[in-house]
Amino acid sequence: MPTEELLKFAPRPTGAGEMFQMLRDGQPRTRADLAAVTGQARSTIAARIDLLMSAGLIAPAGEASSTGGRPPATFAFNPSAKIVLAVDLGATHAHLAVTDLSSHVLVEREEAIAIADGPEAVLGWVIRCADELIAAIGRTHADLVSVGVGLPGPVEHSTGRPINPPIMPSWDDADVPTILSRHFDAAVLVDNDVNIMALGEHRTAWPQVDDLLFVKVATGIGAGVISDGQLRRGARGAAGDIGHVATATGSQVQCRCGNTGCLEAVASGQAIAAALREVGLEAQTSADVVDLVRAGDLVASHAVRQAGRDIGSVLASCVSLLNPSMIVIGGVVADAGEHLLAGIREIVYQRSLPLATQDLRIVTSQTRRRAGVLGASAMAVDHVLSPAAIDALIV
Repeated sequence: MPTEELLKFAPRPTGAGEMFQMLRDGQPRTRADLAAVTGQARSTIAARIDLLMSAGLIAPAGEASSTGGRPPATFAFNPSAKIVLAVDLGATHAHLAVTDLSSHVLVEREEAIAIADGPEAVLGWVIRCADELIAAIGRTHADLVSVGVGLPGPVEHSTGRPINPPIMPSWDDADVPTILSRHFDAAVLVDNDVNIMALGEHRTAWPQVDDLLFVKVATGIGAGVISDGQLRRGARGAAGDIGHVATATGSQVQCRCGNTGCLEAVASGQAIAAALREVGLEAQTSADVVDLVRAGDLVASHAVRQAGRDIGSVLASCVSLLNPSMIVIGGVVADAGEHLLAGIREIVYQRSLPLATQDLRIVTSQTRRRAGVLGASAMAVDHVLSPAAIDALIV
């Protein structure tokens, strides 16, 4: 829905920060357009446009069409004014990207890492890699306004600190925002990796879907919840941690969290790989599992489909509780194709009530490996381009 349509149902913008939100969609607007929507005087609009232009956040965008007289000038969001660093850290991988203020990726890099090496080693690598990427596009730290980070474990979003993360114990209560902000001198936002993947997928591929569940199936399993168009983190940031929901099929299987029978312990990429090794197949990682399925190995294909059924049994409860209109499956194991999806669909549609599944779509991720960095960028951009942040910037 266009910004003007949305504003018909919301209070009229009162400050420069709120007026700027109208321009974030990139559409050029004249002073008259802004005055008509906000109800503010042309002189007030002109003064705020001057402030936003001085900050580099908007720029002239040519002239509007005119039926007579001098065509009025138009103005639009200038996303290249500043840059954002997006960091997606997994158990065994890292994906960094530098984006503009519209979350368009300017440069990126992926490497294998071990999150278990601890915050000093991993964040040290992030800093070195980020500096190289920023320099590669001819920008400096002065251009960097925010950093978004996703971590593969529970994160208290208000502080950005991981809290007792099962696969990264040395990170417990690590002050990630302070460590990074000391080097970059920019706002640092930290969240669970699946939350940022949900945000990236929603903003990029399904912005019109108000109720969406993003499920990552990789070394671990987790979900990000989009409800009423907003990411929902819960009281302390632990919403969506479905990987540690108990399953009937894995009652005796030990999970690295300390419990038994967790979904992650029976259906994650690592769990599938372990099961395949027991029958003599070479599978050390989630990627190895995907390679076996793509090569046509029937044992691996059946194992992935069964994992889909186990995941589906938990998602069926989520469907009853949250009633999403879309479930998006991402993560490395999702690359195995229809085998995982078929198992999930089989159980979800079988166990959920018809009303909840009448319009439900279960699909694979459209943003794929970029979901995390796109979401990390969106989280960081939203913070620095919020109405309050803009007002503080141009005072």
